[in-house]
Amino acid sequence: MKTRHKGEREKHSAHKVKHELGKGKHPPISIPKTQTAGIKIISTYKFSSGDIPITIKIYTKKGEFVPIYDVSISGISKNTEIVLEKIMEELTTQVTIGMTDILNIKETDVIEKKFTMAIGILLNKHFPDADEKTVNYLKSYLTQKSLGLGSIEILMDDTSLEEVAINCQEEPVWVYHIKYGWLKTTIMMQSEEQIRHYAAMIGRRIGRAITILEPLMDAHLAGGDRVNATLEPISVKGNTITLRKFAAKPWTITDFIKSETISTGAAALIWLGVQFELSTLISGGTATGKTSMLNVVANFFPPNQRVISIEDTREIRLPKFLHWIPMITRLPNPEGKGEISMLDLLINSLRMRPDRIIVGEIRRKREAEVLFEAIHTGHSVYATVHANDTKETVTRLTNPPIDIPKTMLPAISMIVVQYRNRRTGIRKTFQISEILPNSETNVLIQLDIKSGKLRNINRSKSLYNTIELFTGFSRNELKKSLHEKENVLKWLVKQNINTVDGVGKVMAEYYTDSDNLMKYVKKNKLLM
Repeated sequence: MKTRHKGEREKHSAHKVKHELGKGKHPPISIPKTQTAGIKIISTYKFSSGDIPITIKIYTKKGEFVPIYDVSISGISKNTEIVLEKIMEELTTQVTIGMTDILNIKETDVIEKKFTMAIGILLNKHFPDADEKTVNYLKSYLTQKSLGLGSIEILMDDTSLEEVAINCQEEPVWVYHIKYGWLKTTIMMQSEEQIRHYAAMIGRRIGRAITILEPLMDAHLAGGDRVNATLEPISVKGNTITLRKFAAKPWTITDFIKSETISTGAAALIWLGVQFELSTLISGGTATGKTSMLNVVANFFPPNQRVISIEDTREIRLPKFLHWIPMITRLPNPEGKGEISMLDLLINSLRMRPDRIIVGEIRRKREAEVLFEAIHTGHSVYATVHANDTKETVTRLTNPPIDIPKTMLPAISMIVVQYRNRRTGIRKTFQISEILPNSETNVLIQLDIKSGKLRNINRSKSLYNTIELFTGFSRNELKKSLHEKENVLKWLVKQNINTVDGVGKVMAEYYTDSDNLMKYVKKNKLLM
């Protein structure tokens, strides 16, 4: 029996990987033939994780009460795997990373470049005849294994997923799909130690430690994704990691109208209030789309004002040409030092001469007091609060732990309430309300649950009066402005202008040269 020379084996492996990539084979994770009778395919789609081609199949399976999210990646032969393991060993001796590099978030790209460069040299050494496509594939594969979270990195690259949840070693990884909800994946963790290693790796990247003494970690990654991790025995079944993905594309008012989350009339009313700097609260329950609505509201900001956003997790994204300063809080280090709270940032923001302040969420009394103080000193404020309707929003604000005096409420002009149907997962704007001078509320627009349409249910008693008082516009002029805004919003949908910068450009044009914009709107032509 003949044995291949080492160089011939490596050359053969390179050709085999190239051959497998070319044919689009996905052997490692597949549905067993014996089970196909009880399987019904729901959806199939493809994407790339780095340079690795991925195929996803979502299917129902007899005996499973939750659909399966099946991950297939291009195969690598055993000979190639042996060579790649050797390259991994050589990498550890060639690339050294200090703790300072690991803790410095800004150095993440530099570290990855070091690894990629070293990997490229080693791949050329071991696979001299491999083409560029094969080398890029192997680079991605090795980088994920060396610096990343292995198969979890693949899930993070699927733009259809909102959440990735590792519950323990014994369960498959779960994902939350934007269309199909919670799904079981075909990915399993090898051990509790692997989950703990991933949690520690994430912690090092963001300067946080997760240990037996500190078994809870809640933080956000450099790219905006949020991570929560727990260690056993606090989590009884095993170590957990929950990753909430930062939306690849933020929602815009165009998306809200196209998906019937809000009507053009309701959106025009919110836009009118934002244009004339009326402070607005966005409320709703968990996962109702409060932050998405906050992003949408911020789409309406004019380009000549300074905006400061304050968040725990970076979720707000404004048009790039706005005068915008994004700020985020910082948790204390393991010694309990270095914390920067939302209150610290809120107080500091008042010294930065902002025209508008965006606050991720009001939770405590002191934050609310500073927020209302900012409104009274001439700033427009936009914030979120957990509450299911207008009445509950007022109750939350005027009772512990927020507990502000009811007499301060009229500083907020509008309340926009978001709603999620827990049975269908559909999100809608539920109410748009005004706060009257006597601190009572008046619901102007409300969702009819049966029809799914927003209805005008009461006349305004305060909103238009406030705008008239501070602008000098007549009621007819305001109605004309509302009608004009509705036409612009309908035009945005027709032209499918649905990016933050795209919508922002239209808003900037509206504020600086509305006559020119309306010419394009009337002709239904794209703005040049």
